[in-house]
Amino acid sequence: MTELLDLAHAVVGRALPGEGVEVYVARGKDTEVRAYDGEIEQLATASSAGVGIRVVVPAGGEGNRVGFAWAGSLEPSVVDEVLRDARDNAAFATPDPDVVLAEPDGVPVAALDLWHPGFAETSTDRKVELALELERMVRHADPRVRQVDSADYGDASVEMAIASTTGIAATSRRTSAFLSVSAIASDGKGTQTGNGFSVGRAAAELDAERAADDAVARAVRLLGARKPRSGRITAVFDPRVVSTILSIVAGALSGDTVVKGRSIFAGRLGEEVAAQAVTLVDDPTDARAFGAARFDGEGLACRRNLLIDAGVLKGFVYDTVSARRAGAVSTGSAVRGGFAGTPGAGCRAVVLSPGTLDQGAILSDVGTGIYVQSVTGVHSGVNPVSGDFSVGAEGLMVRTGELAEPVREATVASTLQRMLLSIRHVGADIEWLPGTAAGQTLAVADMQLSGA
Repeated sequence: MTELLDLAHAVVGRALPGEGVEVYVARGKDTEVRAYDGEIEQLATASSAGVGIRVVVPAGGEGNRVGFAWAGSLEPSVVDEVLRDARDNAAFATPDPDVVLAEPDGVPVAALDLWHPGFAETSTDRKVELALELERMVRHADPRVRQVDSADYGDASVEMAIASTTGIAATSRRTSAFLSVSAIASDGKGTQTGNGFSVGRAAAELDAERAADDAVARAVRLLGARKPRSGRITAVFDPRVVSTILSIVAGALSGDTVVKGRSIFAGRLGEEVAAQAVTLVDDPTDARAFGAARFDGEGLACRRNLLIDAGVLKGFVYDTVSARRAGAVSTGSAVRGGFAGTPGAGCRAVVLSPGTLDQGAILSDVGTGIYVQSVTGVHSGVNPVSGDFSVGAEGLMVRTGELAEPVREATVASTLQRMLLSIRHVGADIEWLPGTAAGQTLAVADMQLSGA
């Protein structure tokens, strides 16, 4: 990665007097394999590299102007053009008193190594074999599995460097790999779909059998599902669903949304916003999280940020600009979409402090309720500004503390505010998943269930 940082420093060294320059360079390689009906339907390997440059220039007493440009190449002539374009764009930008580049803040860098040493040892043939093997496992796992919709293998390696005229100098690298499969089961009267996956830092860490078993179990146990009776009920959410819900909550804890008043948490710092059992942190320094990182999108050291402590709202996550607008300081929480994006405040690795009960014990304590295995309509049915929550759901009823008959075509509804305050149990079964948030079983009382 030394050459990437050298390139970034070389561009920064061309800053004009009074001009701030930030350079983000990255390169990566990814592979995608899809198996269908015993054959390879798709095999693709791609390499990418690029640079994104921000230029900040003073605008008199009105603050600063910022210009951004990027390109998917590290050729010297292309980098020169990107720098020129960023300067041109800055000349036409609206002045903003809060737009500045991040400055080193002295926070120690976590000792994380997110690069699997054996990542490059997996041959393309082995990757193909993994996808085919996964499909075979699902197809032969249960006679009720009539089709495997898709079986996929994927991996990626990414290296990045960032440097700026304020003294930022950071490098990081990571690898990742996954297997995913979708099984379709039928009982002759209807079909149900179940998904399974396995994730790791390299192919050697993947568990095809677990992914296959999970997909088959999730599909088969929903066969014969019917609409449930409507009423108010305790909902026990599957860890994957909880990951989705926590990602939405995490978005509402972004300093960007809070300072704009587009969050259910705006103006509520120090208030009780959740049940006492809820302690929520964003910790990108935890190597188990697939969103873990040594540096944020501005080159500041990532750190553990406490968001909710025993139900009380303690803080938000900020990048440099949103922190200035809020009268706060950056929490090392800038995220960006690679070299083609600019920084914004966001969470990387949200997780609830675990409770003491596993899923079985939570179901036993709940007694009667609904186990929500999957949800639909999240983007249209959940509003992080008002808190409205209404999603399609499928899963199983809970009777006498056990999973019972399957249900479908149901809706579970409440508000995010009420759900957080109505949490009965936080599971001990933390599952680290791709994306912003980990998953674990969560029991929420007083949900509206709509069905028949």
